[in-house]
Amino acid sequence: MINLKNKKTVVTGGSGFLGSHLVERLLASGCAREDIVCPRSADYDLTTEADVSRLYREHQPEVVIHLAAVVGGIGANRNHPGSFCYKNLVMGAMLMEHARRHGVRKFVAVGTVCAYPKFTPVPFREEDLWKGYPEETNAPYGLAKKMMLVLSQSYRAEYGFNSIYLLPVNLYGPGDNFDLASSHVIPALVRKCYEAKKDRRHTVQVWGTGTPTREFLYVEDAAEAIVLATERYDGPDPVNIGAGFEISIKDLANLIASLVGFEGKFIWDNSKPDGQPRRCLDTSRAEKYFGFKARTDLETGLKKTIDWYVQSRNKQ
Repeated sequence: MINLKNKKTVVTGGSGFLGSHLVERLLASGCAREDIVCPRSADYDLTTEADVSRLYREHQPEVVIHLAAVVGGIGANRNHPGSFCYKNLVMGAMLMEHARRHGVRKFVAVGTVCAYPKFTPVPFREEDLWKGYPEETNAPYGLAKKMMLVLSQSYRAEYGFNSIYLLPVNLYGPGDNFDLASSHVIPALVRKCYEAKKDRRHTVQVWGTGTPTREFLYVEDAAEAIVLATERYDGPDPVNIGAGFEISIKDLANLIASLVGFEGKFIWDNSKPDGQPRRCLDTSRAEKYFGFKARTDLETGLKKTIDWYVQSRNKQ
């Protein structure tokens, strides 16, 4: 257990999608803004050891929550497997090693559902994490993030270093990345449906067959889970962070179209990859270990996401 109030906390990726919501959650928990450090890439290149070491020297954090990642959808993963693997691997390793050297009290490594084997039985249980190779299109990214679990457990065994490892499912919500070149499925579908409606087009093209299933967690719920885990969980076991349901991409597309008001048809491009066949997490460990249970249902979360996107477009 650790009380985060008055603790100097570094949040890597704190200016990003999940990070900005996490910072707001820390502030709501009573943390002072001056105690929360969100290193920007312009000031610290976290793939460079000199900058990682300087970050710890200059800020002397007691807690580190590592969210920063080089990440994208299926297309981005296919185009940049080498850089995604290298940069995520190096960031995680150096941040944890220098946290150990500087006596950080708690390190929270945030991994990814992409670390699971391609054909993991549903719902995904943490015990199945090593029972196969990840889905090929995102394996380099998933394995790089998965190595933080190995480091976390190894450092605990050798040095008594308090590091935990969390496995969040696909996130969505206000502030998400809506760039079609690198976005994930929900923001991509929201943008495509919105623009098709606005331009009075009758079709929207979507990658794959629409048959795979996914689980989605609203970003504010994810932020709450990470703060609860940081405060209450000190164990070696990885922990899933999710909402505990699955929906097919085709049903998701239809739901988003309905909420946006797009009345046309989807054209499914079967020549493009589907990615992992199914994703749905067993979330019982998170509830047991630190009392987290997702509170935002999918339709409510999608409405909030769409409202944010429309408002941000109208401001442009």
